[in-house]
Amino acid sequence: MAFSFLLYTVADRIATITLNRPEKRNALNGQLVAELREAFQAAAADEAVKVVVLAGNGEAFCAGADLEYLQQLQKNTYEENLTDSRELMQLFREIYELDKIVIARVEGHAVAGGCGLVTLCDLSYAVPEALLGYTEVKIGFIPALVAVFLVRKIGEGRSRELLLTGKLVTAEKAAADGLITAVVPAGEINAHVAKVAMSLCKEASANSLKVTKKLIGTVLDLPLAEGLLHASELNAATRGHDDCKRGIAAFLNKEKLTW
Repeated sequence: MAFSFLLYTVADRIATITLNRPEKRNALNGQLVAELREAFQAAAADEAVKVVVLAGNGEAFCAGADLEYLQQLQKNTYEENLTDSRELMQLFREIYELDKIVIARVEGHAVAGGCGLVTLCDLSYAVPEALLGYTEVKIGFIPALVAVFLVRKIGEGRSRELLLTGKLVTAEKAAADGLITAVVPAGEINAHVAKVAMSLCKEASANSLKVTKKLIGTVLDLPLAEGLLHASELNAATRGHDDCKRGIAAFLNKEKLTW
């Protein structure tokens, strides 16, 4: 697949999507958003892909919106800005709802929309030097789309602190708040993410990962009784799936199963 602003590779059931505008600190614009959508859709459709790693080339993971892009938005009509905003909304939703596990490898600062991308990932690992945050309020903008996902991820109180102050926080603080999974030294992060991704590929059922991820994403929307009924239905359906039958048989026979 040929892209102008990102790289897309697949190896060992792991698709790696790398933001590739290092001279612009991997800043987002309309074309990069469109390319990200295409790449994630390709990963979703590829049966050989089980895990997706999202990374960035250069010093920054993603610095948010491109300056030229921001200038263009000032000239747009409301309808044009709504169309553009909904394109980003679709990207965010496609990442969040992807039926495969998405891991962010954050080797530089993740700011505004860049931090939004990290927020959407199932697992995320950052180097100690990385700063993360949502700076939109400092330029008269709002972190509208990411707020929907961030509140679900870390709760209202911590979301208020990050979104209202617009401050950047250290990777250690982001991990403590639940924004990222863990902090990993720069010299170890590539190997660490590769190990996590490969472990998911080899040690977990694709169907189990897909259903569990979907359950996590929907359970907050349901009242307790409905949530439990939904969970019981998924439980029963999963028991009849071939992956479950294989897994239980291997467990009972004390056999090593590689997925």
